[in-house]
Amino acid sequence: MTATTAVSALPVETQEEQPQAETARRRTRPWSWLSVLGGTAAIGAHGSLYGNWFVDDAAITFAYSRSIAEGLGPVVQPGADPVEGFSNPTWTVLLAVGRLLGLFDHGSLFGVPDYVLFPKGLALLCVAAMLTVCHGVARRVTSRAWLVTLVVGGLLAVIPSFVIWVFSGLENSLYALVIVGLAAVLFHASMDDRLPASKVAAVAGLLAATAALTRPEGLIYAGAYPLAVLIHLRRHTLGASVRGVVVSVLAFAVPVGAYFTWRYLEFGRLLSNPSVAKAQGIPEVADLMRSAELVGYAGPLAVLALAVVLGMALGRSTTWRRGLASLLVPLMLAVIAFAVLKPDWMAQYRFATPIWALGALVAVLSAVEVFRNGQRRGRVVLAAGLVMSVVPSVYVFGIHARAFNSVPNISMCYVADRLGRVPNAYADIIGATEASILLPDLGGSALTSRLHLVDLGGLVEPRIADFMKNEDMAGMRDWVFEEVRPTFIHSRSVWGDTGISADPRMRDYVQIYRYELPGAPAGDWVRRDAVPDEEALRKLREYADTVVAEVDHKDVTNVWPSRTCGPTLRPGQTEVGQV
Repeated sequence: MTATTAVSALPVETQEEQPQAETARRRTRPWSWLSVLGGTAAIGAHGSLYGNWFVDDAAITFAYSRSIAEGLGPVVQPGADPVEGFSNPTWTVLLAVGRLLGLFDHGSLFGVPDYVLFPKGLALLCVAAMLTVCHGVARRVTSRAWLVTLVVGGLLAVIPSFVIWVFSGLENSLYALVIVGLAAVLFHASMDDRLPASKVAAVAGLLAATAALTRPEGLIYAGAYPLAVLIHLRRHTLGASVRGVVVSVLAFAVPVGAYFTWRYLEFGRLLSNPSVAKAQGIPEVADLMRSAELVGYAGPLAVLALAVVLGMALGRSTTWRRGLASLLVPLMLAVIAFAVLKPDWMAQYRFATPIWALGALVAVLSAVEVFRNGQRRGRVVLAAGLVMSVVPSVYVFGIHARAFNSVPNISMCYVADRLGRVPNAYADIIGATEASILLPDLGGSALTSRLHLVDLGGLVEPRIADFMKNEDMAGMRDWVFEEVRPTFIHSRSVWGDTGISADPRMRDYVQIYRYELPGAPAGDWVRRDAVPDEEALRKLREYADTVVAEVDHKDVTNVWPSRTCGPTLRPGQTEVGQV
């Protein structure tokens, strides 16, 4: 190809309008910041619909961050054995730093408990940073990067799966930021034809390591840089590419290897305790079909439209096709990671967060490219097609958002009251100074309970995690009744499948509160020999019939899921229903 031909293949802006385009970019910098702020505000506005809700699992991380900041080490509550009951070290560290700085788990800021304000504020900052990264990518494609950024933010703002889990108290916001950042590094390096450079390789490796230390499936992103190099491999860059891959692997392996070594020395495991309890098996090819669930959620028409504009963008001779191909690498890995993970009990696809972020960026950039190079009639047809494909998805997203807002996943504040403050009151009534409770939900309870918590889910209990991994429910019951002998037992719903509440040895327990549910017995029990007399048992039941009934009723009827749990969460509290 001659130089003249090569130049003529470039977009008009690159050939003739570079000085004018640069001037335009300088003039639109205020719009750039406003687009980031506007997209962040839209996402935050959607998040505000769910109020102060945090999923209870997030409070497990809160409890560990508290213990770490207090110098107690990786324990879920004071006096507990060290157990890696969290699977998001980077997020845990950020929260611990916030506590050390007095920004988290201390009291109220502007009338809002800081255990709400800090995680949600941190999530909002991650969203703003992610949109800033998206803007940097868009600048390489169009002089209207602000518009691309605003549309990306708007798309993410209407996806309940993205918004709900970004503000859930879990690590999703940080995870999405890291993966979008990794995609941007690959994009810029591909655009500048410097992908094999050692600096690029090192940054990509470190970002992949951060992803791996933010979520377990983040390990898959160790392959992002090598795959991008393979896609763009040329004979004359073979040597540099091999060196780059080695540098990237080392940059990934050193921090991840160091953490895994610490994990093994500290806990005697190569996997975190939640990973053991969830018994994630070796993925099968058939697991990849799970990605079809996301197609149904996003809307077949919208996904088809994305496929069409993406194919058209890749098919055109553009200066940024190399960059677009590099963006697709982490997106593909995100889809694979989602597909091979065991299905999660939580609603709204919490493992799909990076897919929505990268998918929105790729979709908008592809549409911009097709629009820019299309004829007037083609642009009209494309615009109409995109609107017709997106509107049904937006409508369905609205249904999802309202449904989740009505019945959100189990909230931290419910567990803090029902399985933390209520058992504290139980123990006070019977005068038990050293008591324990076997319970299935451990998050908010770890922040408010003074009792020793025995996690029926196995997330922070290694013995139960091993029983669950080996599907040895009989062994677990023997351990519970013969060795642990908890003072209180709470069981309900699917946890009846463990056989705990139907075990003959429950004769050693007397029921305090009963749920009228089908299947195994459900409710609260206390060990008989822990109750001093019939009067104490009567007071227990009287308390449960009033307080527990109110907590359950107001949670089920959506009176309380969006509330706060009071100004502070501290072990030993007994006052429930705080707002």
